[in-house]
Amino acid sequence: MTRSFAFGTNWQRFLDRVDEPQIEAAMQSLRDMLEIQDLKGKRFLDVGSGSGLFSLAATRLGADVFSFDSDKESVACTEEVKRRFASVAAKWDIEKGSILDEDYLKKLGQFDVVYAWGVMHHTEDMPRALAHAATAVGEDGKIFISIYNDQGKASRIWKCIKSFYNAAPNPLKWLLVLIVGAYFELKSFLAWLTAPRRYLVMRKKRGRGMAKWYDLVDWVGGYPFEVAKPEEIFDFYRERGFVLRRLKTHAGGIGCNEFVFERRI
Repeated sequence: MTRSFAFGTNWQRFLDRVDEPQIEAAMQSLRDMLEIQDLKGKRFLDVGSGSGLFSLAATRLGADVFSFDSDKESVACTEEVKRRFASVAAKWDIEKGSILDEDYLKKLGQFDVVYAWGVMHHTEDMPRALAHAATAVGEDGKIFISIYNDQGKASRIWKCIKSFYNAAPNPLKWLLVLIVGAYFELKSFLAWLTAPRRYLVMRKKRGRGMAKWYDLVDWVGGYPFEVAKPEEIFDFYRERGFVLRRLKTHAGGIGCNEFVFERRI
């Protein structure tokens, strides 16, 4: 039986790399996608807080933040980031909880911003997670999510790779990460050779304050693994009274499509 990936363990190794430039990059990512300058007076829900970096970014932007994650190591990471980098005056609560627990979500109430970057496709029940997240958005509030792009056959291959990684002994895990990393580097090199200007523009746009190595490990090991086409996510939230405000896609390629929806009804 394939085990789930230890997301929190990976993020605990990432903590020593967190610095002010990364925090600022995370803050800028929120500013850009949410089209805001700050989050003063706003309630911000971080669904599956992981490393805690974006919860921290939201507090730095002035929000009252509530973070939760179903993985106890991720909760510990978020608490450590708060301890190291947050102001003592920061309004920031952290708990262990699951986006699949409807009663838990009801207890939390509604928020001005719900943030779930790269989370709901790892739950084994993405439609239910997406629906629960929608209920947490208050009137005129926004939800900022990212979901793995559906590449058809390629996505099925990646699912097999991720399943194999989580069932493999540690030496094979590291070998697989190195092989996938070499594959991505070769693709990047070829992209630079064929269209250097476009490649540099794309590299600049991808900055979110995360670390390349730990993102790679997260990608190779990230299991459970679900995907969706952009139009499927658009239709899902439109049916629930949301309007699409921002969209970043990977043009059919690998990675997460990013969406910002605003609740209208």
